[in-house]
Amino acid sequence: MHAAGVANETGSSIISEEVVARFIHAGADVVLMPAPGTVPGVTLDKTEQLVRVAHEHGALVMLTIGTSQEGADESTIRQIALASKMAGADIHHIGDAGYHGIAVPENIMAYSIAIRGRRHTYIRMARSPLR
Repeated sequence: MHAAGVANETGSSIISEEVVARFIHAGADVVLMPAPGTVPGVTLDKTEQLVRVAHEHGALVMLTIGTSQEGADESTIRQIALASKMAGADIHHIGDAGYHGIAVPENIMAYSIAIRGRRHTYIRMARSPLR
């Protein structure tokens, strides 16, 4: 996810177009990548290009916050959410490094409102999971 423990790697080149294609050809239906701004060097432009490659090969992309930034302030969460949406994320993931194994609830709400708006967020919250 963020090149932890990989010598001489800051994260910016942990994934490439070739790696994305290789994962998909090996059978991956979804490719997980860091969301823009969560890993040094992982920019909106770079992520958008990698998402495009995955889509061209028929896969979905999950852009993730897995670097403890899920505990950041709401403004940071909104920026990451919008960048992920602009990059073309099919699936959004917010990690669990908040309160005792969950993301900060206010950040989950901020993320959802940033990518879906209040109306859709509130409707989703109010619907029964038993439908």
